[in-house]
Amino acid sequence: MSRVAIDVGGTFTDCLVLDDQGQLSDFKAPTTPEDPSRGLMECLEKAARAERKSVREFIQGLECIIHGTTLATNALLTERGAKVAMLTTEGFRDVSEIRRGLKNVRTSMYNVAVPPYKPLVPRYLRLPIRERTLFTGEVKTPVDLEMAKAAIEECTAEDVRSIAVCFLHSYANPENERQVAELCRQSFDGRVYVTASHEVVPNWGEYERFSTTVVSAYIGPIVSEYLLALEKQLEEKGLKGGLLMVRSDALVQSAAHSRQQAVTLINSGPAAAPTGALFWGRSVGHNDLISIDMGGTSLDVCLLRKGEIPTTTESWVGDERVAIKMVDIHSIGAAGGSLAWIDSLGLLRVGPQSAGAMPGPACYGRGGDKPTVTDADLILGYIPKDYFLGGEIPLDEERARSAIRSVAEPLKMTETQAAQTIFQTVNSLMADQVIEISTKRGLDLRDFSLAVGGGAGPVHAAYVAELLGIPTVIIPKYAALYSAFGMFAMDMGREYSQSYIVRADKLDLQRIESLYEDLARQAIADFKEAHTNISEIAFTRTADMRYAGQFHEIEIPLPARFDSRDDVEGAVKAFHARHKELYTFNLPFRGIDFLTFRLKATAARKFDLRIVPLPPGGKDPKGALKRVRRCFFGDDWAETPSYQGERLLAGNIIPGPAIIEEKATTVVIPKGFTCTVDAGGTYVLRTS
Repeated sequence: MSRVAIDVGGTFTDCLVLDDQGQLSDFKAPTTPEDPSRGLMECLEKAARAERKSVREFIQGLECIIHGTTLATNALLTERGAKVAMLTTEGFRDVSEIRRGLKNVRTSMYNVAVPPYKPLVPRYLRLPIRERTLFTGEVKTPVDLEMAKAAIEECTAEDVRSIAVCFLHSYANPENERQVAELCRQSFDGRVYVTASHEVVPNWGEYERFSTTVVSAYIGPIVSEYLLALEKQLEEKGLKGGLLMVRSDALVQSAAHSRQQAVTLINSGPAAAPTGALFWGRSVGHNDLISIDMGGTSLDVCLLRKGEIPTTTESWVGDERVAIKMVDIHSIGAAGGSLAWIDSLGLLRVGPQSAGAMPGPACYGRGGDKPTVTDADLILGYIPKDYFLGGEIPLDEERARSAIRSVAEPLKMTETQAAQTIFQTVNSLMADQVIEISTKRGLDLRDFSLAVGGGAGPVHAAYVAELLGIPTVIIPKYAALYSAFGMFAMDMGREYSQSYIVRADKLDLQRIESLYEDLARQAIADFKEAHTNISEIAFTRTADMRYAGQFHEIEIPLPARFDSRDDVEGAVKAFHARHKELYTFNLPFRGIDFLTFRLKATAARKFDLRIVPLPPGGKDPKGALKRVRRCFFGDDWAETPSYQGERLLAGNIIPGPAIIEEKATTVVIPKGFTCTVDAGGTYVLRTS
């Protein structure tokens, strides 16, 4: 049976179909922001037509659909979430607004021009309830049910669509919180989305826990309604294998679980890209990678060392603190649809605003009239006007020129000069973002390779690598569907955690084993609910540790059994070594705290992800030569050989300047670079 991966991005919806023989077929459709399922279904219709089947026949033959979406992220960033009420411990209603005294995020705290933080839940909807659980787990004050019922009545009167229940120390004992959450569910009988902090992130740190739970409640109704409607639509079409969603931590889970924990779908699509980068990097012998995914709306950058996908619990999404584990991805508004504009100083700027899916760049001919990066790429000859998306979208060069003139004329530039300036500006923005996560952390970029994805990524990749001094660029055959491919390489699973704050020399090993047994039982129950064979589950244990008094913690692997003082000493030594690796020093004389114990439960893929190799060919790629066309390289136009990607063979070597035209992207090989086609169809660009 075939499997399908679908990534709904800001501009295009990407679809990859993987059959039993390992053959991949790719399809794209414009994203429909008002109803993302329309673009998704259009992709499935294209895939069905390619196999000469009806949509129903095609969907009935699928083992599963793996789905990544920006729906949750966009709902939060664009403030389109639900009206939320927060039920919290009396005296702690303002924790989420005070937010540890952080006035501004990513700006100076002394910048008085920045407006104050606007909380997702206004104060009049943050409703206090008398109760108290101590950090030890002891219930000092039971829930005042009369106050809880009064709060529920106020929620009804205010017509809230979602409720977040956030009590102090519920990670240690969730009884009070569970009682109120259940009371809310009974009172509203499914009409209101209800979530509790111990269900979302049962960890210490009341601000982080409260904020994350409120975010989940804020986007919960939108996510839940979308998934319910999509599941119903797919079931009516005959889908039997189920719908799986990409989580923020590079795992996949059932749609049913995603509805309950909507916050885990933040960065759902981009979280799959590093997994794809690792697969393609390993295929050519590279484990230290900078992954960049340049689509139509944003640029997503991730640094991978020693073949490990980095995760963090320190994320901010817009102005909101999100403390779930997420792939450590950094995003900026630098992509194909990014708008070029002139600032108050008369300087040309690019992004972060985007033309998006509608109207899109001016050259799409859908009503857009502002210049974008894609318009500049077209004018410079890098993308073909007659073969964009395999010819599905003919590009209008005259509209692109008209848009570029709107910034060229005020700057007294020619169209070519303005397009080149836009091109160089966005390349510099991308390079700066890579430097932010590498050089500024003390890493030498010459030790890394650049793994590139997204429809616009291969156009700009070599220029970015040249700016950064990175010697090797890896462009997968399916670069334009980068995240969708990564979804095939992901395992089904989920992270479980429980805080137990204790000094290393005072660890209660029996309590820790009991804690892990409870987490394992929860995982087994969840996997049974998802109809997964529990014998296939693999468990991985880790713990968040820090030096006493330190603000940040480090996640350290633990053995399968953690029941002896030797195991504790091993974890302490591993922490010292990891701290020195990350920060160049350690403090072996200092006490160490254990904070949160984590259990990762995964069910490995039931299939081996393999790529059907290309037929071997010689070094000369002349059999794939499609045409010669004018492109702008360096400071002048050049007649440039353009090759058809589908006809290239393993072993072909293409010196720059040259162009490779793929159906969904274009690979630009500048002067000074040589491109080698490997057996898997990967384009490996190296400086000559």
